Amino acid sequence: MKYSILTIALLLISGITWAQGTIEDYNRAYGLREKFSSKLIFYSDVTPQWVEGTDCFWYVRNTPEGAEYVKVDAGEKKRTPLFDQKRLSVALTASTGKTINPMQLPIRGCQLSQGLDTLRFVYEGKRWCFDIIRSKLTDEGMLPVPPKQKHWMEWDDEKEGAPVTSPDGKYVAFIKNDNVCVRNVATGEEKQLSQDGTMGNYYSSYIYWSPDSKYVAACRIRPTEKRYVYYVESSPADQLQPKLHKQEYAKPGDELPFKVPCVFGVEDGKRLIPSTELFSNQYELYGPMWNADSKGITFEYNERGHKVYRVLEMSVADGSVRPLIEEKEEKYVNYPRIFRCYLNDGKRIIWSSERDNYNHLYLYDRATASPINQITKGEWYVREVQYVDEANQQIYFSANGVNKDEDPYLIHYYRIGFDGKGMKGLTPEEGMHKAWYSSDYKYVVDVYSKVDQAPVAVLRNASNGKVIMPLEKADISKLVANGWKAPEVFSAKGRDGKTDMWGIIYRPSNFDSSKKYPVIEYIYSGPGDQYVPKSFSPFNGYMSAIAELGFIVVQVDGMTTSFRSKEFEEVCYKNLKDSGLADHIAWIKAAAQKYPYMDIERVGIFGCSAGGQEALNAVLLHPEFYKAAYSACGCHDNRMDKIWWNELWMGYPIDDSYKACSNVENAHLLTRPLMLVVGELDDNVDPASTMQVVNALIKANKDFELVVIPGAHHTMGEGFGEHKRYDFFVRNLLNVEPPKWDELK
Repeated sequence: MKYSILTIALLLISGITWAQGTIEDYNRAYGLREKFSSKLIFYSDVTPQWVEGTDCFWYVRNTPEGAEYVKVDAGEKKRTPLFDQKRLSVALTASTGKTINPMQLPIRGCQLSQGLDTLRFVYEGKRWCFDIIRSKLTDEGMLPVPPKQKHWMEWDDEKEGAPVTSPDGKYVAFIKNDNVCVRNVATGEEKQLSQDGTMGNYYSSYIYWSPDSKYVAACRIRPTEKRYVYYVESSPADQLQPKLHKQEYAKPGDELPFKVPCVFGVEDGKRLIPSTELFSNQYELYGPMWNADSKGITFEYNERGHKVYRVLEMSVADGSVRPLIEEKEEKYVNYPRIFRCYLNDGKRIIWSSERDNYNHLYLYDRATASPINQITKGEWYVREVQYVDEANQQIYFSANGVNKDEDPYLIHYYRIGFDGKGMKGLTPEEGMHKAWYSSDYKYVVDVYSKVDQAPVAVLRNASNGKVIMPLEKADISKLVANGWKAPEVFSAKGRDGKTDMWGIIYRPSNFDSSKKYPVIEYIYSGPGDQYVPKSFSPFNGYMSAIAELGFIVVQVDGMTTSFRSKEFEEVCYKNLKDSGLADHIAWIKAAAQKYPYMDIERVGIFGCSAGGQEALNAVLLHPEFYKAAYSACGCHDNRMDKIWWNELWMGYPIDDSYKACSNVENAHLLTRPLMLVVGELDDNVDPASTMQVVNALIKANKDFELVVIPGAHHTMGEGFGEHKRYDFFVRNLLNVEPPKWDELK
């Protein structure tokens, strides 16, 4: 390979040797997925399937010889074969004419009967039933074709609900001519209950009967004109000419449907249409749901702009509406995070809230519309509630941050009383835990790991967390023998100098501490989650391979991300351009101070979606630190992106903060190398968002690269884009010319 005098000079100045960005490095990078394959790991990936109504579960045991199907009787503390695999393989071979290895049974979608005597599974698009006792295999026929699902961007018009029979079986409720009607089952007589339904203000076909069969409830809906995004598929597989696609796609600021929950008396003709004062500025209205005593309905109101969220109750006596729970925040109520459980006693509600800066559970009294007590409390985060045991007044939940001497993002499982007392940790070992409970919550299977610790699976007592029996401990010896090394978990202070930021560091498998390595950051830093991996994985698709080219690759969760505190996340509010980058920069500098081989004069960054927006943010707003960016399918202007994401974090109505955060508006600031990537059929982020950045860059006379992937949807760039990303960073951070594509193996 030939190098220019300038290139050689740059290499010598930066202290780089020739073993970076070479053909050998590329071939090693592309071979890494197979070299570090999960096939080299044994006794891992335990995914238990509890059998309803029993103390038994089964799972697939990954052994060096192949897959073993095993059953565990938790009560007996005994593990046995789930069935005779050899007999099943013989039966499958006879039925299909294809030789089936008993240790490589090609079955999926398994279900074990409650009697533990039959196994149903899917193979080659067919349903099969295997009688475990008699070893008899039955072909149950082809799988039905699943109905076509609506695209996730479509708002439900609520016009496709089926007629609903009353609990006492005497009436059927349905929609006719946009109004609520009922039919007497015995006589066939129809009665129209509502009178004001029209095409422009119709009643929802989702109709709800009161438990006593005296009333029906349904929402009257005032629809709005919908926005659509259009895509041109340039190279369809089934025809020469392009195709035009149309997709419903609401954007920030768009008008939304308006709902009013109404109640109608079936016998007395009573009509209750409430005042909308307490739910007048709707983003969405959820429900209604009947109270157990049939005296009212409950529904939830999410105010446009998300600063107010209410649980409301409407009385059947007079149609009056009162709040049961009200959340108010200066910035936003994080409504996707709310857990609620309307208890069967009809008197209490378990509700989650971030009102004290952390996500915690509260017990509410419906009669007084006030909290009885706070159930969980502390500088930690409730993540999910798995089960509410009303009979025993217990809640089973997961949380992170309880254990102060470990990575605060690691999830553990707990049990606590409704009164907030007796909190018990069920998974004490350090690690990222995932648990599966038996149907009676007597037992729990716990699988835990860390990025640098192989998975361990155990069976526990779900009351006290004690280990009943070990299940599996992953064997990674072959993976390690193949040269695998774990990424490093690294923490350092963020922008405020006091809050720890947590991330990971990937080094090339041939790492040499005497060399200098440019740094590449993989970024996805949007609110709503945390993104740095916490569980064991032999290969990280975005980070492992690219490190082989001669880079240190990092990822970190900074402010604007979730599950540390509300305050930590709310830095994002009307400020998505922040991207946590100030924390990332401080973290990378701290890592480089510890590891001088990290060359922070050459830092690149890449990401997709929100990460694509953030990667471009980095070189536009922090060019003194980030020297090159690869930005895929970025939501570069939040006015162009989906409504729910952007109005939650950027607010409503649309204001100048949207403009200030726009990469289109800031495109003229570009001074660093940039590669933009977009899928022409991106159905997540409007691809016009990327093209408007392109337009702004052209108008500003900026040099950049653009990669459009025909037929691709929301993507980091697929295989072609991955290779372009490799070359982009090799060229702009290593300062060498990448190998020609046809020279690679």
